[in-house]
Amino acid sequence: MRGNMKTRGISFLLALVLTVSSFWLPASGTEVVWAKEEQTQEEIQEEKQTEEGGVVTEAPSVMLMEVSTGTILFQKNAQEQRSPASITKIMTLLLIFEELEKGTLTMEEEVVTSAYAKSMGGSQVFLEEGEKQTVETMIKCIVVASGNDASVAMAEHIAGSEAEFVKRMNQRARELGMVHTNFEDCCGLTESAEHYTTAEDVALVSRELLRRFPKILEYSSIWMENITHVTRQGSKEFCLTNTNKLVRSYDGCVGLKTGSTSVAKFCVSAVAKRGDLMLLAVVMGAPDPKVRFKDAAALLDYGFGNCALYTDENKDSLKPVSVSRGAKKEAACRYKGAFHYLDTKGRNLEKVEKEILYEKNLKAPVKKGSVVGKAVYTLDGEEIGQMEIVSAENIRKAGFTDYLKKVAGKLLGMKA
Repeated sequence: MRGNMKTRGISFLLALVLTVSSFWLPASGTEVVWAKEEQTQEEIQEEKQTEEGGVVTEAPSVMLMEVSTGTILFQKNAQEQRSPASITKIMTLLLIFEELEKGTLTMEEEVVTSAYAKSMGGSQVFLEEGEKQTVETMIKCIVVASGNDASVAMAEHIAGSEAEFVKRMNQRARELGMVHTNFEDCCGLTESAEHYTTAEDVALVSRELLRRFPKILEYSSIWMENITHVTRQGSKEFCLTNTNKLVRSYDGCVGLKTGSTSVAKFCVSAVAKRGDLMLLAVVMGAPDPKVRFKDAAALLDYGFGNCALYTDENKDSLKPVSVSRGAKKEAACRYKGAFHYLDTKGRNLEKVEKEILYEKNLKAPVKKGSVVGKAVYTLDGEEIGQMEIVSAENIRKAGFTDYLKKVAGKLLGMKA
Protein backbone atom coordinates (compact mmCIF):
# COMPACT_ATOMS: atom_id res chain seq x y z
CA MET A 1 0.00 0.00 0.00
CA ARG A 2 2.76 2.40 1.00
CA GLY A 3 4.65 1.55 -2.18
CA ASN A 4 1.64 2.40 -4.31
CA MET A 5 1.18 5.76 -2.54
CA LYS A 6 4.86 6.63 -3.00
CA THR A 7 4.66 5.76 -6.69
CA ARG A 8 1.53 7.86 -7.15
CA GLY A 9 3.27 10.84 -5.36
CA ILE A 10 6.25 10.75 -7.68
CA SER A 11 4.00 10.54 -10.71
CA PHE A 12 2.03 13.57 -9.51
CA LEU A 13 5.22 15.65 -9.08
CA LEU A 14 6.46 14.71 -12.54
CA ALA A 15 3.14 15.65 -14.07
CA LEU A 16 3.18 18.98 -12.24
CA VAL A 17 6.69 19.78 -13.47
CA LEU A 18 5.79 18.92 -17.07
CA THR A 19 2.63 21.02 -16.90
CA VAL A 20 4.42 24.09 -15.57
CA SER A 21 7.32 23.63 -18.02
CA SER A 22 4.97 23.70 -20.98
CA PHE A 23 4.26 27.36 -20.30
CA TRP A 24 7.90 28.53 -20.68
CA LEU A 25 9.95 25.86 -22.47
CA PRO A 26 10.43 26.60 -26.20
CA ALA A 27 8.93 24.37 -28.82
CA SER A 28 10.93 21.42 -30.11
CA GLY A 29 13.81 22.50 -32.31
CA THR A 30 13.90 26.05 -30.86
CA GLU A 31 17.33 27.24 -29.64
CA VAL A 32 17.37 28.09 -25.95
CA VAL A 33 19.03 31.47 -25.32
CA TRP A 34 19.55 32.58 -21.76
CA ALA A 35 18.64 36.23 -21.30
CA LYS A 36 21.56 38.56 -20.53
CA GLU A 37 21.00 41.45 -18.21
CA GLU A 38 20.64 44.60 -20.32
CA GLN A 39 23.79 46.78 -20.30
CA THR A 40 23.76 50.50 -19.80
CA GLN A 41 25.34 52.75 -22.42
CA GLU A 42 28.08 53.59 -19.91
CA GLU A 43 28.92 49.88 -19.46
CA ILE A 44 28.98 49.29 -23.22
CA GLN A 45 31.26 52.30 -23.73
CA GLU A 46 33.50 51.14 -20.87
CA GLU A 47 33.87 47.67 -22.41
CA LYS A 48 34.63 49.21 -25.82
CA GLN A 49 37.32 51.51 -24.42
CA THR A 50 38.90 48.68 -22.43
CA GLU A 51 39.10 46.55 -25.58
CA GLU A 52 40.52 49.42 -27.66
CA GLY A 53 43.08 50.90 -25.36
CA GLY A 54 42.98 49.54 -21.84
CA VAL A 55 41.88 52.82 -20.24
CA VAL A 56 38.39 53.95 -19.25
CA THR A 57 37.34 57.62 -19.28
CA GLU A 58 33.98 59.22 -18.66
CA ALA A 59 34.57 62.56 -20.39
CA PRO A 60 33.39 62.64 -24.03
CA SER A 61 36.69 63.77 -25.54
CA VAL A 62 40.22 62.89 -24.40
CA MET A 63 43.78 62.41 -25.64
CA LEU A 64 46.99 61.07 -24.11
CA MET A 65 50.32 62.06 -25.69
CA GLU A 66 54.00 61.50 -24.91
CA VAL A 67 55.60 64.93 -25.12
CA SER A 68 59.12 64.37 -26.51
CA THR A 69 58.05 62.20 -29.47
CA GLY A 70 54.47 63.43 -29.88
CA THR A 71 53.28 59.82 -29.85
CA ILE A 72 49.52 59.50 -29.29
CA LEU A 73 48.95 56.73 -26.76
CA PHE A 74 45.18 56.96 -26.43
CA GLN A 75 42.36 59.07 -27.84
CA LYS A 76 38.59 59.22 -27.79
CA ASN A 77 36.69 61.69 -29.98
CA ALA A 78 39.88 63.77 -30.02
CA GLN A 79 38.84 65.69 -33.16
CA GLU A 80 35.43 66.62 -31.83
CA GLN A 81 35.08 70.42 -31.68
CA ARG A 82 34.24 71.65 -28.19
CA SER A 83 34.34 74.86 -26.20
CA PRO A 84 37.72 74.95 -24.40
CA ALA A 85 37.02 77.45 -21.59
CA SER A 86 40.27 78.56 -19.90
CA ILE A 87 42.54 76.01 -21.55
CA THR A 88 42.38 78.68 -24.27
CA LYS A 89 45.05 80.38 -22.18
CA ILE A 90 47.63 77.79 -23.25
CA MET A 91 47.81 79.57 -26.61
CA THR A 92 47.94 82.94 -24.83
CA LEU A 93 50.89 81.69 -22.76
CA LEU A 94 52.66 80.36 -25.86
CA LEU A 95 52.47 83.78 -27.52
CA ILE A 96 53.73 85.47 -24.35
CA PHE A 97 56.76 83.17 -24.16
CA GLU A 98 57.47 83.65 -27.86
CA GLU A 99 57.59 87.42 -27.29
CA LEU A 100 60.00 86.82 -24.41
CA GLU A 101 62.16 84.67 -26.69
CA LYS A 102 62.23 87.41 -29.35
CA GLY A 103 63.28 89.97 -26.78
CA THR A 104 60.27 92.22 -27.36
CA LEU A 105 59.17 91.45 -23.81
CA THR A 106 61.00 90.91 -20.51
CA MET A 107 59.95 89.25 -17.28
CA GLU A 108 60.65 92.45 -15.32
CA GLU A 109 58.61 94.66 -17.66
CA GLU A 110 55.54 96.27 -16.07
CA VAL A 111 52.05 95.76 -17.50
CA VAL A 112 49.28 98.27 -16.82
CA THR A 113 45.74 96.96 -16.32
CA SER A 114 43.09 98.71 -18.43
CA ALA A 115 39.47 99.31 -17.45
CA TYR A 116 38.47 96.68 -20.00
CA ALA A 117 40.85 94.08 -18.56
CA LYS A 118 39.58 94.84 -15.03
CA SER A 119 35.98 94.29 -16.19
CA MET A 120 36.53 90.61 -17.02
CA GLY A 121 34.33 88.25 -15.04
CA GLY A 122 34.81 84.58 -14.27
CA SER A 123 38.09 83.51 -12.71
CA GLN A 124 40.19 86.58 -11.95
CA VAL A 125 42.89 87.94 -9.67
CA PHE A 126 41.05 91.25 -9.14
CA LEU A 127 43.46 93.61 -10.88
CA GLU A 128 42.45 97.25 -10.57
CA GLU A 129 42.41 99.77 -13.41
CA GLY A 130 45.84 101.37 -13.65
CA GLU A 131 47.46 98.65 -11.51
CA LYS A 132 50.95 97.60 -12.60
CA GLN A 133 52.33 94.09 -12.38
CA THR A 134 55.43 92.55 -13.93
CA VAL A 135 55.14 90.14 -16.86
CA GLU A 136 56.33 87.32 -14.59
CA THR A 137 53.58 88.04 -12.06
CA MET A 138 51.01 88.16 -14.86
CA ILE A 139 52.16 84.76 -16.10
CA LYS A 140 51.64 83.33 -12.61
CA CYS A 141 48.19 84.92 -12.45
CA ILE A 142 47.26 83.32 -15.78
CA VAL A 143 48.63 79.80 -15.34
CA VAL A 144 48.10 79.33 -11.59
CA ALA A 145 44.86 81.19 -10.85
CA SER A 146 43.50 81.32 -14.44
CA GLY A 147 43.07 85.09 -14.26
CA ASN A 148 40.94 86.38 -17.14
CA ASP A 149 41.85 89.95 -16.23
CA ALA A 150 45.58 89.14 -16.35
CA SER A 151 45.18 87.40 -19.74
CA VAL A 152 43.47 90.40 -21.32
CA ALA A 153 45.98 92.83 -19.77
CA MET A 154 48.84 90.83 -21.34
CA ALA A 155 47.05 90.61 -24.70
CA GLU A 156 46.61 94.38 -24.77
CA HIS A 157 50.22 94.96 -23.70
CA ILE A 158 51.59 92.75 -26.49
CA ALA A 159 49.25 93.50 -29.39
CA GLY A 160 47.54 96.78 -28.46
CA SER A 161 44.11 95.17 -28.14
CA GLU A 162 42.60 91.80 -27.33
CA ALA A 163 41.09 91.61 -30.83
CA GLU A 164 44.51 92.01 -32.46
CA PHE A 165 46.02 89.47 -30.08
CA VAL A 166 43.27 86.96 -30.95
CA LYS A 167 44.19 87.34 -34.65
CA ARG A 168 47.72 86.30 -33.70
CA MET A 169 46.35 83.35 -31.74
CA ASN A 170 44.42 82.08 -34.76
CA GLN A 171 47.40 82.62 -37.05
CA ARG A 172 49.62 80.65 -34.68
CA ALA A 173 47.02 77.89 -34.48
CA ARG A 174 47.12 77.52 -38.26
CA GLU A 175 50.92 77.37 -38.20
CA LEU A 176 50.76 74.55 -35.65
CA GLY A 177 48.27 72.57 -37.73
CA MET A 178 45.37 73.15 -35.33
CA VAL A 179 42.85 72.81 -38.16
CA HIS A 180 39.80 72.38 -35.91
CA THR A 181 40.38 75.50 -33.80
CA ASN A 182 39.09 79.06 -33.79
CA PHE A 183 39.55 81.59 -31.00
CA GLU A 184 37.34 84.60 -30.24
CA ASP A 185 39.01 85.75 -27.04
CA CYS A 186 42.30 85.24 -25.23
CA CYS A 187 40.98 83.70 -22.02
CA GLY A 188 38.10 81.34 -22.89
CA LEU A 189 35.45 83.29 -21.01
CA THR A 190 33.24 83.59 -24.09
CA GLU A 191 30.41 81.13 -24.67
CA SER A 192 30.31 81.87 -28.40
CA ALA A 193 29.77 78.86 -30.65
CA GLU A 194 32.60 80.24 -32.83
CA HIS A 195 35.16 79.73 -30.06
CA TYR A 196 36.17 76.09 -30.29
CA THR A 197 39.00 73.59 -30.40
CA THR A 198 39.61 69.86 -29.97
CA ALA A 199 41.48 67.62 -27.55
CA GLU A 200 43.97 66.90 -30.35
CA ASP A 201 44.59 70.60 -31.01
CA VAL A 202 44.95 71.34 -27.30
CA ALA A 203 47.58 68.60 -27.15
CA LEU A 204 49.43 70.20 -30.09
CA VAL A 205 49.64 73.67 -28.55
CA SER A 206 50.42 72.24 -25.10
CA ARG A 207 53.30 70.19 -26.52
CA GLU A 208 54.68 73.24 -28.36
CA LEU A 209 54.65 75.26 -25.15
CA LEU A 210 56.21 72.47 -23.07
CA ARG A 211 58.99 71.59 -25.52
CA ARG A 212 60.06 75.09 -26.42
CA PHE A 213 59.52 76.77 -23.08
CA PRO A 214 59.92 74.23 -20.24
CA LYS A 215 60.18 77.19 -17.84
CA ILE A 216 56.37 77.27 -17.90
CA LEU A 217 56.47 74.25 -15.58
CA GLU A 218 58.13 76.36 -12.89
CA TYR A 219 54.94 78.41 -12.80
CA SER A 220 52.28 75.78 -13.53
CA SER A 221 53.56 73.60 -10.67
CA ILE A 222 53.09 76.36 -8.05
CA TRP A 223 50.40 75.33 -5.58
CA MET A 224 49.99 78.61 -3.67
CA GLU A 225 51.82 81.93 -3.87
CA ASN A 226 51.04 85.49 -2.83
CA ILE A 227 51.16 88.50 -5.10
CA THR A 228 50.85 92.13 -3.98
CA HIS A 229 48.21 94.50 -5.33
CA VAL A 230 49.47 98.10 -5.25
CA THR A 231 46.68 100.59 -6.02
CA ARG A 232 45.46 104.00 -4.93
CA GLN A 233 43.86 102.32 -1.96
CA GLY A 234 47.24 101.02 -0.83
CA SER A 235 48.85 97.60 -1.02
CA LYS A 236 47.41 94.23 -0.08
CA GLU A 237 48.36 90.60 -0.43
CA PHE A 238 46.39 88.26 -2.69
CA CYS A 239 46.89 84.49 -2.67
CA LEU A 240 47.07 82.63 -5.98
CA THR A 241 45.83 79.04 -5.62
CA ASN A 242 46.34 76.53 -8.41
CA THR A 243 43.12 75.48 -10.11
CA ASN A 244 44.79 72.20 -11.12
CA LYS A 245 44.31 69.94 -8.08
CA LEU A 246 46.41 67.21 -9.69
CA VAL A 247 49.50 69.27 -8.83
CA ARG A 248 48.98 68.14 -5.23
CA SER A 249 47.22 64.81 -5.70
CA TYR A 250 49.02 63.13 -8.61
CA ASP A 251 52.63 61.98 -8.41
CA GLY A 252 54.73 63.90 -10.92
CA CYS A 253 52.05 66.39 -12.04
CA VAL A 254 53.61 69.76 -12.86
CA GLY A 255 50.82 71.51 -14.79
CA LEU A 256 49.38 72.64 -17.09
CA LYS A 257 45.95 74.34 -17.28
CA THR A 258 42.31 73.86 -16.32
CA GLY A 259 39.12 75.39 -17.67
CA SER A 260 35.38 75.38 -17.06
CA THR A 261 32.25 77.20 -18.22
CA SER A 262 28.60 76.17 -18.43
CA VAL A 263 29.10 75.43 -22.14
CA ALA A 264 32.54 73.79 -22.01
CA LYS A 265 31.86 71.97 -18.74
CA PHE A 266 35.16 70.87 -17.16
CA CYS A 267 38.46 70.61 -19.06
CA VAL A 268 42.12 70.10 -18.26
CA SER A 269 45.43 69.77 -20.05
CA ALA A 270 47.47 67.88 -17.45
CA VAL A 271 51.19 67.21 -17.70
CA ALA A 272 53.13 64.83 -15.47
CA LYS A 273 56.80 63.89 -15.46
CA ARG A 274 58.48 60.81 -14.01
CA GLY A 275 62.15 60.41 -14.82
CA ASP A 276 62.67 61.25 -18.49
CA LEU A 277 59.08 60.41 -19.40
CA MET A 278 56.66 63.34 -19.74
CA LEU A 279 53.01 62.67 -20.53
CA LEU A 280 50.20 65.02 -21.49
CA ALA A 281 46.53 64.18 -20.81
CA VAL A 282 43.80 66.36 -22.31
CA VAL A 283 40.24 65.99 -21.00
CA MET A 284 37.34 68.01 -22.43
CA GLY A 285 33.66 68.20 -21.50
CA ALA A 286 33.79 66.29 -18.20
CA PRO A 287 30.51 66.62 -16.24
CA ASP A 288 32.18 67.79 -13.04
CA PRO A 289 35.68 68.64 -11.71
CA LYS A 290 36.11 65.26 -10.02
CA VAL A 291 35.58 63.39 -13.29
CA ARG A 292 37.94 65.81 -15.07
CA PHE A 293 40.80 64.98 -12.71
CA LYS A 294 39.87 61.29 -12.39
CA ASP A 295 39.99 60.84 -16.17
CA ALA A 296 43.28 62.72 -16.46
CA ALA A 297 44.80 60.56 -13.72
CA ALA A 298 43.53 57.39 -15.41
CA LEU A 299 45.11 58.43 -18.71
CA LEU A 300 48.42 59.29 -17.06
CA ASP A 301 48.40 56.01 -15.10
CA TYR A 302 47.89 54.13 -18.33
CA GLY A 303 50.77 55.94 -20.00
CA PHE A 304 53.25 55.50 -17.17
CA GLY A 305 52.24 51.85 -16.83
CA ASN A 306 52.76 51.00 -20.48
CA CYS A 307 55.59 53.22 -21.75
CA ALA A 308 59.33 53.55 -21.45
CA LEU A 309 61.42 56.27 -23.08
CA TYR A 310 64.89 55.84 -24.55
CA THR A 311 66.80 59.12 -24.81
CA ASP A 312 70.19 59.81 -26.33
CA GLU A 313 71.16 63.43 -25.70
CA ASN A 314 73.89 63.07 -28.36
CA LYS A 315 76.50 64.95 -26.38
CA ASP A 316 79.35 62.73 -27.61
CA SER A 317 81.88 64.25 -30.01
CA LEU A 318 81.82 63.29 -33.69
CA LYS A 319 84.66 62.74 -36.13
CA PRO A 320 84.86 65.34 -38.92
CA VAL A 321 83.47 64.40 -42.31
CA SER A 322 85.72 64.37 -45.39
CA VAL A 323 85.07 67.08 -48.00
CA SER A 324 86.53 67.07 -51.50
CA ARG A 325 87.38 70.20 -53.52
CA GLY A 326 87.09 72.35 -50.44
CA ALA A 327 89.30 74.99 -48.84
CA LYS A 328 89.46 72.50 -45.95
CA LYS A 329 89.65 68.72 -46.25
CA GLU A 330 87.22 68.09 -43.40
CA ALA A 331 84.17 69.67 -41.82
CA ALA A 332 83.37 69.56 -38.10
CA CYS A 333 80.03 67.91 -37.37
CA ARG A 334 77.31 67.89 -34.73
CA TYR A 335 74.05 66.08 -34.09
CA LYS A 336 70.92 67.97 -35.07
CA GLY A 337 69.42 67.17 -31.68
CA ALA A 338 68.64 64.55 -29.07
CA PHE A 339 67.08 61.24 -30.09
CA HIS A 340 63.95 59.89 -28.40
CA TYR A 341 62.27 56.52 -28.81
CA LEU A 342 59.06 55.57 -27.02
CA ASP A 343 58.56 51.87 -26.35
CA THR A 344 55.13 50.42 -25.56
CA LYS A 345 56.08 46.73 -25.88
CA GLY A 346 58.22 46.25 -22.79
CA ARG A 347 61.46 45.78 -24.74
CA ASN A 348 64.89 46.02 -23.15
CA LEU A 349 66.05 49.52 -24.08
CA GLU A 350 69.57 48.83 -22.82
CA LYS A 351 70.09 46.88 -26.05
CA VAL A 352 69.62 49.92 -28.31
CA GLU A 353 72.61 50.34 -30.65
CA LYS A 354 73.77 53.40 -32.61
CA GLU A 355 75.69 53.49 -35.89
CA ILE A 356 77.19 56.66 -37.41
CA LEU A 357 76.98 56.93 -41.21
CA TYR A 358 78.50 59.85 -43.17
CA GLU A 359 77.71 61.05 -46.68
CA LYS A 360 80.15 59.62 -49.22
CA ASN A 361 81.85 61.82 -51.85
CA LEU A 362 80.81 65.04 -50.10
CA LYS A 363 81.91 68.02 -52.20
CA ALA A 364 82.41 71.67 -51.34
CA PRO A 365 80.77 74.05 -50.86
CA VAL A 366 79.22 72.76 -47.62
CA LYS A 367 76.91 75.07 -45.70
CA LYS A 368 76.79 75.15 -41.92
CA GLY A 369 73.75 73.17 -40.81
CA SER A 370 73.52 71.07 -43.97
CA VAL A 371 73.03 67.34 -43.53
CA VAL A 372 76.27 65.35 -43.87
CA GLY A 373 75.30 62.08 -42.21
CA LYS A 374 73.02 60.33 -39.77
CA ALA A 375 72.95 58.26 -36.61
CA VAL A 376 70.90 55.08 -37.06
CA TYR A 377 69.38 53.42 -33.98
CA THR A 378 68.47 49.74 -33.88
CA LEU A 379 66.94 47.43 -31.29
CA ASP A 380 67.10 43.64 -31.68
CA GLY A 381 68.13 44.14 -35.31
CA GLU A 382 65.20 46.44 -36.10
CA GLU A 383 65.68 50.12 -36.95
CA ILE A 384 63.79 52.30 -34.47
CA GLY A 385 64.81 55.75 -35.71
CA GLN A 386 67.45 58.13 -37.00
CA MET A 387 69.00 61.48 -36.09
CA GLU A 388 70.59 63.73 -38.68
CA ILE A 389 74.22 64.84 -38.44
CA VAL A 390 74.92 68.33 -39.79
CA SER A 391 78.00 70.39 -40.61
CA ALA A 392 79.11 72.67 -37.79
CA GLU A 393 80.89 75.07 -40.18
CA ASN A 394 80.90 76.48 -43.69
CA ILE A 395 83.40 74.92 -46.12
CA ARG A 396 83.84 76.97 -49.27
CA LYS A 397 84.95 75.57 -52.58
CA ALA A 398 88.73 75.70 -53.04
CA GLY A 399 90.06 78.43 -55.30
CA PHE A 400 93.32 78.89 -57.23
CA THR A 401 95.09 80.40 -54.19
CA ASP A 402 94.04 77.46 -52.05
CA TYR A 403 95.55 74.99 -54.52
CA LEU A 404 98.79 77.01 -54.63
CA LYS A 405 99.00 76.82 -50.84
CA LYS A 406 98.49 73.07 -50.95
CA VAL A 407 101.23 72.63 -53.57
CA ALA A 408 103.57 74.87 -51.61
CA GLY A 409 102.87 72.94 -48.46
CA LYS A 410 103.76 69.66 -50.18
CA LEU A 411 106.97 71.07 -51.61
CA LEU A 412 108.07 72.42 -48.25
CA GLY A 413 107.29 69.09 -46.69
CA MET A 414 109.45 67.29 -49.24
CA LYS A 415 112.41 69.65 -48.64
CA ALA A 416 112.16 69.09 -44.93
